[in-house]
Amino acid sequence: MTVRGTCLCGDVAFEADAPFEFMGHCHCSMCRKHHGAAFSSALAVHPSRFRWLRGAEGIRRYESSPGGSRPFCGRCGSAVPGEAGQIVFIAPGLLDDDPEMRPQAHIFVASKAPWHEIAD
Repeated sequence: MTVRGTCLCGDVAFEADAPFEFMGHCHCSMCRKHHGAAFSSALAVHPSRFRWLRGAEGIRRYESSPGGSRPFCGRCGSAVPGEAGQIVFIAPGLLDDDPEMRPQAHIFVASKAPWHEIAD
């Protein structure tokens, strides 16, 4: 199964082939700030199963830590998939299709927002 996704404005588009390696919610402060939410959801896929369809040249990056960056669409500011080593992380909210995987874990919960209660 192949899933497709875009940023908010549609300039950046991609596709990925399932199955995915992992899906989880990250509660670290950098992910919370980058996504403006209580946590960041992410799907992990091997780079060989990920393809940019358009707009890769319009992606900008913010260096959030030494050796780490947060990619985003240069037009609308949406977080877009990013590669870290042998994994591409995809925010599932960007997908137009159901990835047929559900969250498996919460990570960095010691850093969670104090106003958010984890219910699962």
